[in-house]
Formats: sequence, C-alpha cells, structure tokens
Amino acid sequence: MKGGADGRDTCPEMDGIADVRSFRVGERRLHSATHEEILTGCTTDVYFVKARDVLRDGGRLDTEVTAEIFARKSGVFAGLEEVLTLLDGRKVTVHSLREGDAFAAKEVLVRICGPYEAFGVFETVMLGMLASASAWATAARECVDAAEGKPVLCFGARHVHPSVAPVMERTALKVGGCAGASCILGAKLAGVEPSGTVPHAAVLIMGDTVELALRYDAVMPDGEPRIVLVDTFKDEAEETLRVAAALGDRLNAVRLDTPGERGGVSPELVAEVRYRLDKAGFPNVRIVASGGLSPDRIRELAQAGADSFGVGSYISHAAPIDMTMDLKEVGGVPIAKRGRLPGRLDNPRLGRVL
Repeated sequence: MKGGADGRDTCPEMDGIADVRSFRVGERRLHSATHEEILTGCTTDVYFVKARDVLRDGGRLDTEVTAEIFARKSGVFAGLEEVLTLLDGRKVTVHSLREGDAFAAKEVLVRICGPYEAFGVFETVMLGMLASASAWATAARECVDAAEGKPVLCFGARHVHPSVAPVMERTALKVGGCAGASCILGAKLAGVEPSGTVPHAAVLIMGDTVELALRYDAVMPDGEPRIVLVDTFKDEAEETLRVAAALGDRLNAVRLDTPGERGGVSPELVAEVRYRLDKAGFPNVRIVASGGLSPDRIRELAQAGADSFGVGSYISHAAPIDMTMDLKEVGGVPIAKRGRLPGRLDNPRLGRVL
C-alpha cells in the first residue's frame, strides 16, 4: 500500500504544487475523502494550489481581499456550518445568510474578508459544501411545505454515496424541516434519534406480516413506535386489519410502500386503508406513505388521508445549486472580472458569523 509509514495515506497541507506531487493515497481505501483530507485542501481543484505558488513568488499571497458567494438560482441556504468549520482559525471574517433562509438568484449569500492566503485554496470545497447542502435543503423544504404540517421523513441515504448521506439527512432535518431521518449518523448530527421500521427483507424472511409485527413489538424497547409494513404479501387493506387486530392499541402506524409494478401508493389505496381502519375501530392508527414521493404526490396522498411521508429520491437527487465565488476587492480597491460588478454588493440580510 502506498502511503505513510503506518500504511495510512499521507495528507499534507496543500500549500503548493510540491505538496500535490508528494501526496500519496493507499491502494485499498474507500474513495471518499477523510475529514483531514478536506481540511488540508486535498479535495480542492489543483489550480488554486498553483495560484499559491504564483502569488507567493510575486509577493502577493497575503493580499487582503473580499470575496462574495452567490447562487445561479433561488433556493434554501444550507452548508454554512461546514464552511465555518473549514474557516475557523484562519484569520478571516465571514458575513452570511442564516441556514434555512430562502435566497434569490444572484443574491450575495456569503462574504469573506481576509488575506487570500487564508482561504483562497478552499474555494472549491466551500462552493461544493454550499451547492449540495442548499439543494437538499430546498428539496426537503418543498416536501415539508407540501405536507402542510404532516411529518416528512428523509429516507434518501440509499440513493447517494455513504460519505455524503449523513450530510444530506442532517440538512433535510435541521434546515429543510423534515421531522426525521433514517440514516443513523445523519439523524445523530441533527440531534435526534433515527426513524424507521424494518425492511421488506425481514417480512419476507419471517414469512408472515402479522408474525413479523408480533416479533417486532416483542423486541423493540418501549417508546419505539410500532410501525409495520403492510404491502409485502397480501392486499394492503387486508394486511392492515390483520396487523391492527394482532397488536391492538400498541400499533402506531402502518406503512404503505407498494411498488410501481403494483400501481404504487395511490390516493385511492390510502383512502381505502383509512376507511377500513376507522370502520374496524382503529382511528388512531396512522398511515405512513413512501415510495417515489414528490411534493405533488404528497399533496394528493395527504388529502386522501396519509398522516406522514417517507421521501428518498426527491431529496437525494436534487441537483446541486450552482454557486460562484468572486473577488470583489483586492487591497481595499473595488475590482471584478468582466461581466461582474466591482466592489461589495449590498445585502442587509448578511450577518457576522465568524
């Protein structure tokens, strides 16, 4: 394995091109970056490292500058906490929107002031943090707004690389407004316990939904909601009533996750399950809907009687919101590349965050 003497990757601070050339990675490792690799600049674009050598040679690397970050389209602002962790102790001041603020296209989201040497190499990293997190927060907020007060759970971890799944689910919870998340680390980062029942695999192995429900009730600790999948073997309405009869008032909810091959979770199905539960004397059993949900489908299913929603791909597949960082002052003098306005652009919503 290539790397340090202990077999691990060496991870120098990316101060110049010589550090890039000397950086070695192990042959057997996960392909995602470690926290150390991010914080030392190993995930930046190489041209920012080359710029350090050029500016250092010209005696300008420590020039005081002002940089501003804006987005190409509107959205919900997120990713600031990681940016501040990256910049902490680097002798810069930062003004920013708050996480969760809605923003307009071209609005200044972040303003950083300080020597270029302190933060310029991290342009790629900061933009990536903000672009992805803001996209996930925006998609989550759209789902939460569509649910009109009914809980939305983020089930998107399976759709993205595990290195970013916790970032996504923490963002969906803390910024997007979701009520829960299934990814253990993502939920813990947001300060809550993870949410979810058991997979279809457990029902299939057990061989019967009611038997699975009884075993689940027996082994889960008090306080853990009894939520049971009811679309594995039989008609969803029939299975719902079987489970409700078996668990009685210990059943909190049933989850409908009918695949598209069987028509998916439709408003008609939700309405039937709700009706049959009520007629059978189980009005307190809630209905959780999941499976390819979008804001439009959430609105339809909520009107039909669904009580909460598990959303995966709509949040996880949100396209990153294109972010740009421009230098607007160099040595206290307003300046900008052609096509951009020189000097600080006023945004009274910015507040000092670092």
